[in-house]
Amino acid sequence: MSATTLFFEPLDVLFLRGNKLFGDPGSFGESLVPPWPSVAAGAIRSRMLADAKLAFPAFARGEAAHPELGTPAEPGTFTVAAFHLARRRADGSVEILVAAPADLVLIEGTERRPVARALAPQPLAAGITASSPFPMAPVLADATRGKPAAGWWLTQEGWATYLSGGLPEPEHFVKSSALWVLDARVGVGLDAAQRRAADGRLFTVQAVAMVKRGHRIGESTIADYDTGFLAAIQGAQPPRSGSLRLGGDGRAAAVHVSDKTLPEPDYAAIAASRRCRLVLTTPGIFPGGWLPIGAQPQERGPDGAVLFRLHGVSGRIVCAAMPRFEVVSGWDLAQSAPKPALRAVPAGSVWWLDDLDASPEVLRKLVARGLWSEPCEDAARRAEGFNRCTFAAY
Repeated sequence: MSATTLFFEPLDVLFLRGNKLFGDPGSFGESLVPPWPSVAAGAIRSRMLADAKLAFPAFARGEAAHPELGTPAEPGTFTVAAFHLARRRADGSVEILVAAPADLVLIEGTERRPVARALAPQPLAAGITASSPFPMAPVLADATRGKPAAGWWLTQEGWATYLSGGLPEPEHFVKSSALWVLDARVGVGLDAAQRRAADGRLFTVQAVAMVKRGHRIGESTIADYDTGFLAAIQGAQPPRSGSLRLGGDGRAAAVHVSDKTLPEPDYAAIAASRRCRLVLTTPGIFPGGWLPIGAQPQERGPDGAVLFRLHGVSGRIVCAAMPRFEVVSGWDLAQSAPKPALRAVPAGSVWWLDDLDASPEVLRKLVARGLWSEPCEDAARRAEGFNRCTFAAY
């Protein structure tokens, strides 16, 4: 299924609100970078509705349908197939930036660059028990000690190296401070009844200022890129130019169509090796909690491995590495109410699969569809870009 790739270039600071409430006197609203893919979905769909001159109230009530967006209750073919932090060079080329997956451990190295070490599945030694239901645990086998490094992003070259089963080099990482800076802004609560500023209701929110070409990074480096976001859209013809409203307060972002092809693993090599890593690229909302859709916890091997079966791909989950759960919600414009708060497995979570049985084409199709069953568990969240994944060799 072909996709249209767009680069969003922020034209102002962004308010990328996370899941924590703010607005009470003295409260502090943190920003989430990158935001959930639903932020991109909402911005693009709003622009598509405006371009189609479809009445927003009628669409919200389900009285008017868009040929690609459907209705809020019954989404159409529109789907966010990928969403990444990215940067755009002067020649128009776009490079995606990816947070380090959960099976990479970053340690402070020389020349202000981190050194990556990889977790590897290892069987537990005799006499050792753990809460994990899998027969193996992710272990860092390293004879040296070091301080953990945080705030680094994988470049596209580093991400391609990771997908091929290699270990990213120090030059494959870029610091978050070279991509955006945070600026605390003071807000004033409003009195809706009197339509004026409310007394004693000052609060603080984080504004995100993306680095642009010509900005100074550190003491001597000048940026030669614009930082923004890249989104791939399937099942619709999104806007290819102009601007849209992105994030809280509807700050402007320019839209640039891109011929960007996202890095892919070697599906043929993965199918031949009969093992792989399944990696989340956007947060996952799974009925089974931290087990991905396709996992069959009621079907286990003698060693405790969990069977995985989804859209022609089958294997055994023998190990997993992931950060803590996060909570995903948002604001439903159609209902003028908060969306349900759902526990989500963070992007970058990894499951190791053995005894993989799938052809290269079947693996590619699963990545294109995402971790959703048929019929889909949540068509609205699928359209918003959740549960997207890729495979990586190991």
